[in-house]
Amino acid sequence: MEMNSQRVKHIPEGMHTVTPQLICAGAAEAIEFYIRAFNAVEVGRMPGPDGKLLHAMIRIGDSAIMLVDEFPELGAIGPKIPVGSPVNIHLYVEDIDTFFEQAVMAGAKITMPPRDMFWGDRYGQLEDPFGHHWSVATHIRDVSPEEMEAAARRACA
Repeated sequence: MEMNSQRVKHIPEGMHTVTPQLICAGAAEAIEFYIRAFNAVEVGRMPGPDGKLLHAMIRIGDSAIMLVDEFPELGAIGPKIPVGSPVNIHLYVEDIDTFFEQAVMAGAKITMPPRDMFWGDRYGQLEDPFGHHWSVATHIRDVSPEEMEAAARRACA
């Protein structure tokens, strides 16, 4: 893995170390609700080939919240499904591989090993001993929205 710390910030501009990710049955409808109810501002969305949202982001005040549609086959389930956790806490860290090693030694279970992703992060997922889900990333390259959209189409094909 090559990380160029001189040019790319490990936490993307405008993000914080901890970012909630809400898993929703109907993430697009959830975005509209948060806009009406909490004055949220939609930052962007990335629909998959079936129209379900692979990723979306809103801002409420100065804080980002990520949203994704349910994908039960990948363990992404919302609160209306009576098993598991509907919340995934997202962490940006300086070195995901070292972080994963430390977390596993402390008792976390890897549910998705870290790998370089099309959106510019090295990304993986963990489950802590208490059943909470954590996604972890190190930002490794900046990607334009156009590059990201094309890469998402290829990844979902």
